[in-house]
Amino acid sequence: MKRILITQKMKQTAGYSACIPVAFPSSEMFDIPQNLINKAATAERLVGKLDGATQTIPDINFFLQMFALKDATNSAQIEGTKATMADALELVSVIENKNTDADDIIHYLNALDYGIVRSKEFPMSLRFIKEIHKILMQNARSSHFCDPGEFRKSQNWIGGTKPENAIFVPTPPQEMLTCLHELEKFIYNTSLTLPIISIGYIHAQFETIHPFLDGNGRTGRLLITLLLMEKQLLEKPVLFLSSYFKKHRQIYYEKLNGYHDGNVFEWLEFFLDGVIETAQESVQTSLEIRKIRDQDMAKIQALAKRESQTSIIILNQLFESPIVTTNKVMTSTGFTRSGAQKAIDKLIKLEILEKQEQQTNYDTKYVYKRYLACFV
Repeated sequence: MKRILITQKMKQTAGYSACIPVAFPSSEMFDIPQNLINKAATAERLVGKLDGATQTIPDINFFLQMFALKDATNSAQIEGTKATMADALELVSVIENKNTDADDIIHYLNALDYGIVRSKEFPMSLRFIKEIHKILMQNARSSHFCDPGEFRKSQNWIGGTKPENAIFVPTPPQEMLTCLHELEKFIYNTSLTLPIISIGYIHAQFETIHPFLDGNGRTGRLLITLLLMEKQLLEKPVLFLSSYFKKHRQIYYEKLNGYHDGNVFEWLEFFLDGVIETAQESVQTSLEIRKIRDQDMAKIQALAKRESQTSIIILNQLFESPIVTTNKVMTSTGFTRSGAQKAIDKLIKLEILEKQEQQTNYDTKYVYKRYLACFV
């Protein structure tokens, strides 16, 4: 595939060279090979199929937290966070020490929730991106010196100990705002190419500019899902690419670096493959969780009326967060500790809940393991 001039390395007064994007977008970026046009059409068709599949799930809003939590976990793990999805679920279920890797995941979820609500009243823009970054990074465990919600005013770099020996030196701060405004104009323009191709370019260009001192990767990956909704490819946030990027982490970084060097279409192909693979997996996940929901709801509806009503409340809670404690059931149902424990025991007898093997605090945890397995 042909190379397209995306950045040029320019010597800075401090002695190192930084990559400055040329005018964006280049008209050459839209001279897309036919095989990639076909792949983009397939990707959009599968995203549409996923959107349709999730809309057939009753009470879909109960399940959205898990789709988002999976992405938050994978996105944080790409950056080196060791916390797992189960760690984050426990942090949601029981207030524990915030100074943990799982806190990064919770901040990501909060930023996504904020972005979904904010996008209903405010367009995707540089201001929007800064607001997302602020929610993502402010008071987060790993937010040292990141200046949450503000574009950087100094040089950053990727790899190495200083710009002189770095793997990649992004746009210098004096050039950065011009590049960001070009990117913002591209986000607004809906007539240049297919929406899914546009999103692929936006992510790569954002990472090339690297406008924040820290949190650029997580912000950029979060924006992919928000853009899918902004461009009306998805009604609900159910497609996230972080698991694909984590699975192919080295290739992800190689393709982004290749984009900087002009291998634009190789990046685009990798991105579209990710959309296709993730959409297919998410369709299967949607079908599986509907099957589990229907089966377990049938078990519950066979109970006596009062038991059934209470168990449905707990089951819906489990769809949002499949690790539960007696205290949490007490809060959601208003039951005494004894009553809440009886309700949990009933779900254990129905083979919906299992006692968690390893306990980390005095309040025993119970896991909706079959459902959780759909996401891990």
